[in-house]
Formats: sequence, structure tokens, C-alpha cells
Amino acid sequence: MRIMALDVGEKTIGVAVSDPTGLIAQGIQIINRKSIQKDFSIIKDLVEQYEVHEIIIGLPLNMNGTEGTQTEKTRRFGQKLLSNLEIPVVYWDERLTTMAAERMLVEEADLSRAKRKKVIDKMAAVYILQNYLDKERRTN
Repeated sequence: MRIMALDVGEKTIGVAVSDPTGLIAQGIQIINRKSIQKDFSIIKDLVEQYEVHEIIIGLPLNMNGTEGTQTEKTRRFGQKLLSNLEIPVVYWDERLTTMAAERMLVEEADLSRAKRKKVIDKMAAVYILQNYLDKERRTN
């Protein structure tokens, strides 16, 4: 069984899944958002394909840890997803994940801005999931 992470944005959703052992996160897709029903349909198909038993959703907190408008939107998305899929949804602090993904894509992959834009949300989902997996491993 695998764990999936979602980096939910206004226009796209970055998707990552763990390997079957729950040690390593890998980016699998960027969903270009059309409607909530289509988004959920794609996510449901991925959940079935990868045999996902838990979904981690990146929670966009403000730098001081408070919640803002985008956090509320993300929580509503997660609540709707939970009622549609009926598998556990966990929120995970995503502060700085996009910046970390951007830095990695610039420094290590040396990608142009246009190419980075196409993969940044997927890489942010990888960072969210890997942080979650590492924390779970340390606490168990």
C-alpha cells in the first residue's frame, strides 16, 4: 500500500506517491485543474492504480504558522476529497516546499524557468511526501 501527496493549487495539483515500502517519494503527475469533479476523478483513478491507502495534502500556512485564505480552500478541498474517496486525508505543513523544489530544479537540474514551471508542483508534492515519510519513520 502506498501513500499519495497532493500539492493543491488554483490551476494545478502536483501528485506524488510513495514506493510500496513507504520510504521514497516520487512525482507522478501534474493535474491541470478543470473542475472539482474531474480533479477527483483523476485522483480516484490514481488512488486505485497505485493502491493508495492514505492521502497527504500540503497545507499552505503563512510563514508565521497561521492559516490564511488559501489554507481554508485547501482544507475544503481535503474534506470533499475525504467524503468522495473515504480514505484518510492528512494535512502536512508545506511551507518552503515550493522554494526547496525551485532551488533543486535550478541548482541541480539547471532547468529554464519555462521548464521549471511545468514540473514545480509535482516536485513540491515530492517534498511534502518525503518530509512526511521521513517524519513517520523517525517516530516509529
